[in-house]
Amino acid sequence: MKVAIVGAGMVGSAAGYALVLQNACSELVFVDLNAKRAQAEAEDIGHAVPLSGSTIVRAGGYPEIAGASVVILACGVSQRPGETRPELLSRNAEVFRAVIGEVMAVVPDAILLVASNPVDVITDISTRLSGLPAARVIGSGTILDTARFRWLIGRHLGISPGSIHGYVLGEHGDSEVLAWSSVRAGSVPLSAFAAQIGAPLTADVRSRIDTGVRRAAYTIIEGKGATWYGIGAGLARIVRAILRDEQAVLSVSTVEPEVQGVRDVALSLPRLVGAQGVSATLWPDLDADETEAFGRSAAILKEMSDSVTLG
Repeated sequence: MKVAIVGAGMVGSAAGYALVLQNACSELVFVDLNAKRAQAEAEDIGHAVPLSGSTIVRAGGYPEIAGASVVILACGVSQRPGETRPELLSRNAEVFRAVIGEVMAVVPDAILLVASNPVDVITDISTRLSGLPAARVIGSGTILDTARFRWLIGRHLGISPGSIHGYVLGEHGDSEVLAWSSVRAGSVPLSAFAAQIGAPLTADVRSRIDTGVRRAAYTIIEGKGATWYGIGAGLARIVRAILRDEQAVLSVSTVEPEVQGVRDVALSLPRLVGAQGVSATLWPDLDADETEAFGRSAAILKEMSDSVTLG
């Protein structure tokens, strides 16, 4: 099956590389305003194909994305010095208006996968601009935050992160909610598992993991300027779930009709992801503090989305 990536920067190229290494799609097309960059990424990634599978990798314009099942939107503009977030969002809204118009003219039935930040607000904007059902406009949301959460817990316990079942909810950003109360290691509640193996989850341990999840991007950006491998792998995981109709439970962002009195807000919850996009939303059991924090995250995101004028 065919996948298109609009935006051949580090995130878009990392996602494409992950897809090729996993042999997840039959064809991959890069589109970018900088045609030379798109061509260069396509060729560089294409050189990995003989070592990994049989994906056809190429660059092109919007007509070349015809037939794509999924279009990853990894485009947008960077923040200018002194520019406010609403101003940045308004400029990105115009970028996405143009991009989505081009995409929908060629593949009106594709699933849109939003990677650009702030991803929850851009997911809301993309839903409104495309006119697609919310289930078919998916933001990468907290899929990376959830991976970081599981990785850090796994390191503390000395077990595989794949054996950790827990989620980060709400915003992909400062107001995100680490849902500690519903985490399981295997089938055992996290605290009980930690106690059984002699690795208790003290307040200090929880604080360190919380900081590790929330500050990971800042640490990476300080060291190398941006993050791209983790989110690239996350985008590839979502695409694989769609193309294989896995009905996988992934923490992704879509517009939710109502969250604790906040209406029509894009944020992350565990959702079933398959060939039709999001087929169901799951609501984890949360304690009182987590419930309050989740509502607060929804309100923050709604305020951000409402600050954007689409015109």
